[in-house]
Amino acid sequence: MKKLIIFNWKMAPQLLGEAKRLLAYNLRRMTNNKNTEIIVCPPFIYLSGLSSVVSRRSSVKLGAQNVFWESSGAYTGEISPTMLKDLDIEYVIIGHSERRKYLNETDEMINKKILASLKAGLKVILCVGEDLAIRRRGKKAVENFIEKQLEKDLRGLSKVKSQKSKVIVAYEPVWAISTSKSSHSDTPEDALEIIKYIKSLVISQWSVVIPVLYGGSADSKNIADFLKYKEINGALVGQASLKIGEVRKIIEIVSSCGS
Repeated sequence: MKKLIIFNWKMAPQLLGEAKRLLAYNLRRMTNNKNTEIIVCPPFIYLSGLSSVVSRRSSVKLGAQNVFWESSGAYTGEISPTMLKDLDIEYVIIGHSERRKYLNETDEMINKKILASLKAGLKVILCVGEDLAIRRRGKKAVENFIEKQLEKDLRGLSKVKSQKSKVIVAYEPVWAISTSKSSHSDTPEDALEIIKYIKSLVISQWSVVIPVLYGGSADSKNIADFLKYKEINGALVGQASLKIGEVRKIIEIVSSCGS
């Protein structure tokens, strides 16, 4: 299985020209690499301008950072799955911790977005993970929390049987991401335990084998420590994805980890 690296640009860069240069750099670094697939998720406003740059045969794909659950209608400011498909967008991030926190996205909203995206043929990157308060209560509390998240977020997945293999989960320990005010850092061994649990839970509940990525604070200094485990299928990278030097190092490291 290829290692998946998702570069989430969040609300950056501020200019389309910068976005094109950053994407072009990713494309150059990924020439003829068979072990790794890179998914770049820029702000919505850049997707149209960047989609023409990416070839269908490229190892670099485009993804969106969010989506709405209706295909059309009076929903000011929203973007539908159909619009993303029209731009040849393949992936969409759903349920990122920042949207759950700052925009009060609920599991019910996330579930509707997932089902609508799968129905439209998009590949879904679902983010799940616990905060520090839950982590401090121990492993069982973390597992119970994530189980409830997945049950709510993936409810009705059996109704889209032909599409459920298009789900990817990113385990995102909220307390360990770089934008968290917590000074705590995750360990590869702790992440591995939870990722194994997520995989076993999804198999037992939905009868599907899915890739599970690490979505904590990943950069060139620690990514190899996580990806040395075959159960960790890649990483969701945030701040480091906007730094050319970091992008180069991460791609080189991950390419050597690919199987």
